[in-house]
Amino acid sequence: MSNFLISLAGIILSVLMIKYRERVGDMFGEADWMQKVGGIYGIIFISAIAIFFFSIAKMTGTTDIFLSPLINLLPGGHSVENMPSF
Repeated sequence: MSNFLISLAGIILSVLMIKYRERVGDMFGEADWMQKVGGIYGIIFISAIAIFFFSIAKMTGTTDIFLSPLINLLPGGHSVENMPSF
């Protein structure tokens, strides 16, 4: 039940981040490296989308499938034989 509530809060947070991205962006400011990826508003949008998809995956219990490509990129990650089948 707590995973569901935390995931629901993540979904609500991501929607609010997209809706109020100008206010959030003004609160954090802008760094030079952000210009290459769309500025502060682009970073907030990308972060909100990532939070949204991770919350959906956590809510449905599919984080192992969702994060398996990232785990395989890390050193010491799972081998190809241990990947979940789709």
